[in-house]
Amino acid sequence: MGVTGLSGKSVIVTGAASGIGRATALRFAAEGAKVVVADLNAEGAKSVVGAIESAGGTAVAVTGDLSDSAVVDGVVASAVDTFGGIDVLVNNAGVMDSMSATADVTDAEWERVLRINLTAPFLLTRAVLPHMLAAGGGAIVSTASEASLRGSAAGTAYTVSKHGVLGLTRSLAVMYRDKGIRANAIAPGGTITDIATGVDIDRQAHGPAVLGGHMNNMGRISEPEEQAAAIVYLASDAASSVNGVILPVDNGWAAV
Repeated sequence: MGVTGLSGKSVIVTGAASGIGRATALRFAAEGAKVVVADLNAEGAKSVVGAIESAGGTAVAVTGDLSDSAVVDGVVASAVDTFGGIDVLVNNAGVMDSMSATADVTDAEWERVLRINLTAPFLLTRAVLPHMLAAGGGAIVSTASEASLRGSAAGTAYTVSKHGVLGLTRSLAVMYRDKGIRANAIAPGGTITDIATGVDIDRQAHGPAVLGGHMNNMGRISEPEEQAAAIVYLASDAASSVNGVILPVDNGWAAV
């Protein structure tokens, strides 16, 4: 099984077609896990599955909007039917907002950002919990944000959604710790991804053009693989007693 204990495990990674999600899916596969690559981008998801299979790993792609309950059910069913269960859920998919202050947030922006960044992780988590409980345990890792830790790293909708991810993570950790289920989150700082396009990406990457004045506090921009390493650690046996933790992966930005 190795140090991580991930070999043979069934893992769902959302937002897995690019950025942090892609790096995470590849990292889990390299550890011997079987990966459900879930994303809105069908071609991107297919490419990730191809890369995993070319390296000798096992993966399947599921395409759809994870804010749709029917898509969530399909992702979970794919993991159960193809790989026999669900050992790890990585709630990674998300979108950025327009950096709007509260008075400028439209209903449409609010509903879209909250639905994708917070409701979708809730729906997925609720759907996988019965399978994890039946199996006697599991690990849930969510991608929060530097915007989960402060009020100045994004607009109102994104900030609220990512604060909500922390609440979901901590509630899960407390309510299911005696059931063998651990819930943790990473809070990435600036990371090289394409979230600014507003598609399905790893909603954590704020580039220099977006952050402007935050750049002095951000420090070095990280690579997606650095975020993936933290996610895989939190899901692994190496973190067997780590529960309810929000881990900044931000080169010290949270310490400023």
